[in-house]
Amino acid sequence: MTIQTTRRNLLRGIAATGTALFIGYNTNNFLSHTIANAAENTDLDYLNPFVKITTDGTVTVILKHFEMGQGTTTGLTTLVAEELGAEWNKVEIEFAPADHAKYKNLAFGAQGTGGSTAIANSYIQYRTAGAAARAVLIEAAAAKWSLKPQDISIENGMITAREKSAHFGELIEAAAKLPLPEKPVLKTPDQFKLIGKTKISRKDNIGKTDGTAMFAMDVKVPNMVYAVILRSPRFGGTLESFESNKAKKIKGFIDAKPMPSKDGIAIYATSTWAAISARKVIEAKWNYSKAENRSTKEIAEKHIETLKKAPALQARKENDFDKTNKAIDKAAKKIEAEFLLPYLAHAPMEPLNCVIEPHENGSITLHDGCQFPGIVHPTIAKILDLKPDQVEIKTYYAGGSFGRRANAKSDYATEAALAYKILGDKKAIKLIWTREDDLAGGYYRPMAAHSVKIGLSDKGEISGWNHHIVSQSIVKGTPFEKALVKDGVDHTSIEGIADAEYEIPAFSVGLTDWVSPVPVLWWRSVGHSHSAYVKEVSMDLAAKAAGKDPVKFRLDYLKSDNKDQKRLAGVIKLAADKANWKKPLPKGWSRGIAAHKSFGSYVAEVVEISSNEGDIKIERVVCAVDCGVAVNPDIINAQMEGGIGFGLGAIMRNQITLDDGIVEQANFPDYEPLRINDIGKIEVHITPSTEAPTGIGEPGVPPAGPALANAIMALKGKPLLKLPLSENGVDFA
Repeated sequence: MTIQTTRRNLLRGIAATGTALFIGYNTNNFLSHTIANAAENTDLDYLNPFVKITTDGTVTVILKHFEMGQGTTTGLTTLVAEELGAEWNKVEIEFAPADHAKYKNLAFGAQGTGGSTAIANSYIQYRTAGAAARAVLIEAAAAKWSLKPQDISIENGMITAREKSAHFGELIEAAAKLPLPEKPVLKTPDQFKLIGKTKISRKDNIGKTDGTAMFAMDVKVPNMVYAVILRSPRFGGTLESFESNKAKKIKGFIDAKPMPSKDGIAIYATSTWAAISARKVIEAKWNYSKAENRSTKEIAEKHIETLKKAPALQARKENDFDKTNKAIDKAAKKIEAEFLLPYLAHAPMEPLNCVIEPHENGSITLHDGCQFPGIVHPTIAKILDLKPDQVEIKTYYAGGSFGRRANAKSDYATEAALAYKILGDKKAIKLIWTREDDLAGGYYRPMAAHSVKIGLSDKGEISGWNHHIVSQSIVKGTPFEKALVKDGVDHTSIEGIADAEYEIPAFSVGLTDWVSPVPVLWWRSVGHSHSAYVKEVSMDLAAKAAGKDPVKFRLDYLKSDNKDQKRLAGVIKLAADKANWKKPLPKGWSRGIAAHKSFGSYVAEVVEISSNEGDIKIERVVCAVDCGVAVNPDIINAQMEGGIGFGLGAIMRNQITLDDGIVEQANFPDYEPLRINDIGKIEVHITPSTEAPTGIGEPGVPPAGPALANAIMALKGKPLLKLPLSENGVDFA
């Protein structure tokens, strides 16, 4: 069972059982615990609990990371249940209240989910909380039964010693009186019964199967009206005037008001259908003087034109451009290529939506699949002129995100707050985005152009690599700029290439920022989504020019004792071995390989294809991943499979295009996701590891596209430098 909780509801939730033990961290980040009774209105403000145990023995894990399909509800719960010795099927989950000071993401410094950080930054936190709970329960049992702690064991939610036994709830009051250990002893891998085990059910499986799982789209509250926004057809356009007389004839229409930001019109109605219908007949006049009015063709041409100039910024200062160019000029062979990668939409299954519910005391509750409470919470409070404690966020499951729900402006929550405010802040507002809104509404993976110049010696060894990227900055002008921009270089624009693991002499990377009103944002795997494609296709181009096998060629640049190089080499070898890389294929078949490190994880993928009368069919994908300790192998498999499908679908046929500044794609027929018949078998092989767990939600994406492109190049001999492939000479079966 999943409860979408608030801090207030942490106590309300124990009303049925009377008392609960909470264990977590206090404001000084020390382990702490308290016993609480709903009737006593116990103050939990000093504590951010991760574990709640009630008198009936129920264990609830409180999740500081939300669930958008990536498996955090299962992963974080596994960590606590493992250390506590809880019975898996009886552990419940709640989403944490919005309080970024207490539930901050250790990678961001604020409460939020993203960057494939959930397990990586919570691994020790949640295990420690579970171990602390286990320690005080054992101490309480030892005191009650006059035994030594080492004589007592916990398994499947029961505390036992000789003929004595008790469930957790029977000992929580005694446990609450005992001091928590300063450093609880964590279990060793040989003691694990849940971590690393394949056969445990996901915590969100049942609710998502029987329809009881709540998404924000399911929320209905009393006195609620529905709102949609009529936005400028061109990014950067501003509203001059509008006419709503025709909308007044539509049953259920309530009102239409200009947004204070002048970038849209809020339309209110008694139903979603009425609001959408009214929007269709409202006539608006827009000012496009500061808008993006260019077509994709013109924007792409300007990217390439900029690419031919000297880079504005240098991302690898240890190798300047002059040094690299001299090395390339002296090379026996030279490779030059220009790549162009399009705008991409996130396109999650659940379009953006949220509800703002007012209360009699002047406070509000935001009902949302909220990915980044650390930004949304203060933003909403400021717009509505409320104190932080007057704004609660009730978090629900999200039907995907791929980065879309976590943007610096909290765009859809901001729209909802403004729409609520200008209607008089008395009625609850449910803001709905349609699929068409989502695809035309911006926040895309930016278009990126890359130029690559590589020099090879007469022995086929890389002597120099000059790389120039032209792309729009995702973080400049946002709160993330201070952390992610250094010496003018937006790290998200050059990640995956400026810090590539290959040991290449005279390797320079330059960046030139593209500027446009088109809103851009991190997209699943962020900068790695384009840098890995260019890097890995270029490695195959170099291997081909050198007359060397692509696997061996990569391994030749991963020979040092550096841990990064060893782990990347390890997955390349594993993927090649499992794909039978050296085994001959039937006529008309080929293989391609790509490898990449992102979000701390190392992934190599081999794509095997066949061609029938020129059409390409993806027969098989073999993936090897090293992500440290595999907490939930099933979820790792699912995330790698999903990432591969996501990456391949985008590479094959996805793009967002503009016609005189207006987005041409409207729905899935225009922006088609990967379909089940597009791809054959996917095999995932997880490297056994004792390293700390690293990201898994995104690392499967970057190698997928270049592995496919390299397989096609191996078959047809032509490098694929422009995406999507289906628009540039490749037909798929």
